[in-house]
Amino acid sequence: MFVACRQAVCIVLLGAVLAACATAVPSWRSKVAPLVEDLGLREAARLFPQEYRSLLETFEHGEALYHVREDDTAADEYYQLAFQKAEMLQAEVQLTVKRLEVEKQRRAAERAAKAEEERLLQAATEAEIRLKAQQPGRSTEAEHSVQKKTKELTQPLPTSYTVRRGETLPQISARTEIYNDATLWPLIYRANRDQIRDPKRLWPGQVFVIPRNFSRDEAVEARRYSSKKNQ
Repeated sequence: MFVACRQAVCIVLLGAVLAACATAVPSWRSKVAPLVEDLGLREAARLFPQEYRSLLETFEHGEALYHVREDDTAADEYYQLAFQKAEMLQAEVQLTVKRLEVEKQRRAAERAAKAEEERLLQAATEAEIRLKAQQPGRSTEAEHSVQKKTKELTQPLPTSYTVRRGETLPQISARTEIYNDATLWPLIYRANRDQIRDPKRLWPGQVFVIPRNFSRDEAVEARRYSSKKNQ
């Protein structure tokens, strides 16, 4: 009787141990799963597509070993590797998001400074017109020139341009209402890559987007690219 009861207790304990093993979760899975989910929410797939895809492949391999083959040990090795990849990717995403935010703020400040400069220039021109109007014997030609200048300043710059027959990108870039600088043509080229296969061949009637809110660094890079192409 005692032996039978002891055997029954052993069987129950053995069943509990086996059940616990069957439901045990690899230790690294609980650490890496939240990181994978968090990176998906932080647009890691858009910012670092290759790295994020590699992370998912490693994690999914661990999932297959854990759920299909029920090999906890092998699965945990892949979970640990996925955790290491996730930590590095998380650091890269945080740095990139911070850099993009700083760049966004810098561009906003540049646009605000440019708008203020244009406002001050317009105010100075209007003051000059009022001063000349108060002076006797003022020159009609000079007044007309000032008025024309004021009109040009108040007119918004075009954000698109329709190509004419025989025109080139440097010619378009050199137009007064575009950039008044032939070396900035790479800005137009990069903004319209979907239409321009060869920057030396344009077609009449093409409508190009004209970038306006570009940074000083982008302008320097465009001039550098232009000089290389002319060599």
